[in-house]
Amino acid sequence: MKKIILNKIGLDCFKFFLLSTFTISLIIWVLQAVNYLDIVIEDGHGFIVYLKYTLLSFPKIFDKILPFTLFFSFTYTLLSYEKKNELVIFWNFGIHKKTFINYFIKISLLFIILNLLLSAIVVPTTLDKGRSFIRTSGLDFFESILKPRKFIDVVKNLTIYFDKKTPEGVFVNIFLKDERGIGDFQITYAKNGELQNRNGKKILVLYDGKTITKNNESISEFKFSKTDFNLSKIETKTTQTIKTQENSTKDLIACVVLLNKVKNKKKNLNTVLVVGQGYTFGNCNFNNLENIYKEIYGRIITPLYCTVLVMISLFLIIKSKHESTFRFYKFKIYAYGFLLILFLEVSLKFIGASLLHNLFFIILPFALSALLYFFLINKLSFKI
Repeated sequence: MKKIILNKIGLDCFKFFLLSTFTISLIIWVLQAVNYLDIVIEDGHGFIVYLKYTLLSFPKIFDKILPFTLFFSFTYTLLSYEKKNELVIFWNFGIHKKTFINYFIKISLLFIILNLLLSAIVVPTTLDKGRSFIRTSGLDFFESILKPRKFIDVVKNLTIYFDKKTPEGVFVNIFLKDERGIGDFQITYAKNGELQNRNGKKILVLYDGKTITKNNESISEFKFSKTDFNLSKIETKTTQTIKTQENSTKDLIACVVLLNKVKNKKKNLNTVLVVGQGYTFGNCNFNNLENIYKEIYGRIITPLYCTVLVMISLFLIIKSKHESTFRFYKFKIYAYGFLLILFLEVSLKFIGASLLHNLFFIILPFALSALLYFFLINKLSFKI
């Protein structure tokens, strides 16, 4: 019977956690999806790319708000039980408060596993997958980024300008500047131009114009009555490199191990760049080591605070709602929880490029969990 009662409150906490997390995540996702419309409007990517990219950003939002909703769900559920005098039933059935605390700590371990799976595996995978759609997609909506009397430079190494566009789709007084290297370029001016599709390729057909080409120190020009400008190979300016947050946790840890091995061999740290060794990545280097440590901390250490957040909420069982100080005590518990959540965000700024420097923050969640547990038990022993 005791197990059934405990499972009931555990299930209520989990249900409220799922409901609140999905609801808040969905609201944030919708607001963020509106901002991502720039991918289509300004960068010229297709709506399918936009949809895939925004959908794959949802796990990151879910993971980001998990500490807040976890603490809120447990405190809200415990306060609801206390308000309805249901917690008294637990004590009357012979459930010791220490047993109650141990049960919730076991539940918190499940949330740690969930958070670890999200932050260490799911989120990096979905971020990399979403960004890969941007990296590999062409400018599906190239025409949508073309605006009259405005220099369009969202296309890599290409600037486009035109005076107006007729109802027939003809661009009037069109100007193109194609950057071809350091100091090298090709400038094309035409009186008219129109977009055509040939065998699935976008071609900008230009009429009555002139092209000026600068190559090294030589400049040449020629006039034309009609010429084709191939747009099928143009790329967006969207970042093509893989960011640290998009690398797998396995690669990040392997990179840290490898860089520390190189450091211990006392090689020139300013010139070492670890690339192409099978298990490393492009920005695995000493200049990026601090960001790598921060990413690992956020993925592996931060989820360990789930137990601390749950234990802070468990301080609510120490006092009864009938005590005169309960209202103030309740707000204190909320304040401690929100301060800890704030600390989780701020602590990233203190993570450095040295493992020894970061050791304090690695040990801290374990120390806090042990400290709060013994403090809770002592409080209960004192009340008894």
